[in-house]
Amino acid sequence: MKKTFKYIYSVAAVAALALTAGSCTDSMDTEPSGSTLTKETLDKNAASLDGLVKGMYSNMIQAEAINSWYGATRHYDFGYASTMMMMDNAGQDEVSPNSGYNWYRNNLNFGDRTDKSDITYFLWNQQYKNIMQANSIVSATASSYQDNSTAAAARGKALAMRAFCYMNLAQMYQFTYKGHEDAPCVPIIKETTTAEQAADNPRATVKDVYDFIMDDLNNAVTLLDGVSRSSHGDIDQQVAYGLRARAELIMQNWKAAAEDAAKAAEGFTPLSISEAANPGFNEISAANWIWGMDVNETSDIVQTGILNFPSMMSSFTGNGYSPMYASRCINSKLWNEIPSTDVRKGWWLDANLHLPIVNANFVKDEEDPESGTKYVAVFNKSGEEVIDWTDPYLNVKFGPYQDAYGNETNACDVPLMRVEEMILIQAEATAMSGDVVGGKKILEDFVRNYRDPDYTCNATTAEGVQEAVWFQRHVELWGEGFSYFDIMRLKKPIDRRGANYDPTVTYNIPAESKIMLWIIPEDEVNNNKALQGKNNEIVAVPTPAK
Repeated sequence: MKKTFKYIYSVAAVAALALTAGSCTDSMDTEPSGSTLTKETLDKNAASLDGLVKGMYSNMIQAEAINSWYGATRHYDFGYASTMMMMDNAGQDEVSPNSGYNWYRNNLNFGDRTDKSDITYFLWNQQYKNIMQANSIVSATASSYQDNSTAAAARGKALAMRAFCYMNLAQMYQFTYKGHEDAPCVPIIKETTTAEQAADNPRATVKDVYDFIMDDLNNAVTLLDGVSRSSHGDIDQQVAYGLRARAELIMQNWKAAAEDAAKAAEGFTPLSISEAANPGFNEISAANWIWGMDVNETSDIVQTGILNFPSMMSSFTGNGYSPMYASRCINSKLWNEIPSTDVRKGWWLDANLHLPIVNANFVKDEEDPESGTKYVAVFNKSGEEVIDWTDPYLNVKFGPYQDAYGNETNACDVPLMRVEEMILIQAEATAMSGDVVGGKKILEDFVRNYRDPDYTCNATTAEGVQEAVWFQRHVELWGEGFSYFDIMRLKKPIDRRGANYDPTVTYNIPAESKIMLWIIPEDEVNNNKALQGKNNEIVAVPTPAK
């Protein structure tokens, strides 16, 4: 049987690297870098401003950003795509082993919900680092953006990114907007916040954080009007509309959410049924991608070999943890609920390692002569066996770089916003705004035309359509970092019972349990006296369900 892990580490060594860290970092950076660019100085500094904007995107695909804090490599430390995986592994849709080679096992088993957890440091600092970068741009353009298109565009992109980061933080460190408007959320760091102010900066309420998010996005939409972009890796007005649609969905501003989602979706086309019948989700120029992380062969996360999204997620990589050492599978109960007529059922192997809909190229059923273990052998175009699949319900959704099976170069782009998500937001928000028939039609038209010709939504109420949309989000957005945020937004339990989870992590956690919140890092509390005694409560990890 073919092994797929190019760089081998012992299970003991990998486990030792993931121990909770004892030494940490300084408090979050707060002061804006550089001076304000005036109208007179902007022309000669335009390249620097462009560099600051590109720096925001680079921060999202940076490898080993916390290496210097802990003195050891964390193989999950490769940017925002890793945050996406952390969110999905904490939920109930993405199944992975509770073992040493799985760098997301602490998300899976909720061992990361402490103030000393290296994961909470990673999540916290990743977002605030990009907030600092966005603040630098907002500060630099303060006196020039009103009458300079270059400054206005950069400022709009920075405001959208800052809103994106605060929306992520708000959903990690506090429960959802409705019913928790006055609950403590996270500190707000603006471009004008000084180090002295940050040292005594309380947690803003959930409402205040979302007011700040919405103000940033409203301004971003205005500033990015008419701004073109060179690739889907750049933020434009439609990305800002999409981010605002997400925020409005969380806040239950239903009509506005539907309207903004429709604006974000303009000009983009969902994958057709035939296109969806193949591995993919690896190319940023795809017609259904509104925004994504643009990765290339020279990106540092690719140069590391295995500290990247394909290494952890793609079952086709020839160089990584997936699939042999830490497989990424769908919840078997969820998979069984997907109709056989739905093309997406083929995004995962079935219980017998068969591909029920998708006929992947170059695969063959095999059996190991020594152990008798059945597996699927995957071959490259040269006829060489490059990968073995041994896990039922293994995902084949995320294709390899350049769609070459067994490719050892993990330079796949990563989706951040697809038109399919915007259509689902339109369906839910339209129904919840009072137009149940309209929301139902949006949902049925999407699924019938692009995923399952036999689909019918049987819901008769707004809440029924919302549940139907949630199921579609489970399936359509699997592995893209949305599932945990949906659980929080919809106030759902985490129920892993009756599925293919390891018994040690088969939890049934009631909605809005305290364990669902991450804890503000200890060093941040130590460096901000307003946070002392105001952290989220550390509680015991869940007990596995009987």
